[in-house]
Amino acid sequence: MVNHTGKPIAGETFSALINLSGRRRFTSQRLVLYAVLASRGQGDAIATAREALALFRNAHAALLSDADGLPGVFCAELQEAYFGKLQGDRQIVHFIELAERTLDAIEQGRAAAESELAELVSVTTPTLAILHQITGIYEEQAKLHATLMKKQLRGVITDIEAIAKQARMVAFNARIVAARAGYAGREFAVVAGVLSNITTEIDDMVSAALSSSV
Repeated sequence: MVNHTGKPIAGETFSALINLSGRRRFTSQRLVLYAVLASRGQGDAIATAREALALFRNAHAALLSDADGLPGVFCAELQEAYFGKLQGDRQIVHFIELAERTLDAIEQGRAAAESELAELVSVTTPTLAILHQITGIYEEQAKLHATLMKKQLRGVITDIEAIAKQARMVAFNARIVAARAGYAGREFAVVAGVLSNITTEIDDMVSAALSSSV
């Protein structure tokens, strides 16, 4: 799995993408809840709502950008979700702008506050549906990445096993030659023994790698 520059995307990056996408879902609900509470005059609700809005906006910007080590819109599925038929980016930006207007109207006590809030509440469910769908794409891409990494690891392990097998044959033949050489083959026998020990260690590492890749 690679980004638009052709560089591979690390597993840790996928975790960050999923967390950011999940943060949008959580903060969108928190934002609307505290906007409703603020409209009813509850204490610091407006400040909490603005904090949630900032987190939501920043998470969305981070997911679409390719800065700070993040890959941006790195696959066709995300391109379609954000800018294709689903129009995810347009819907999310609309939600952000509507939330900003609603909080301003509530804080300033404008007459439009009630209608703005009603619209914000009405778009919350479809916005959540979009956010949920996009988060699913990040999760699916992470699974594909993990599967690809396992296949690559198994390929490397197969190559290592082949080399180790050849090394075992060399070590075995070396022991035979050393035994035939008698006293003169002592040093050769030591080298053969070391090579045999190395192949045993390789076998153990291969076994451990295979177990961890299951």
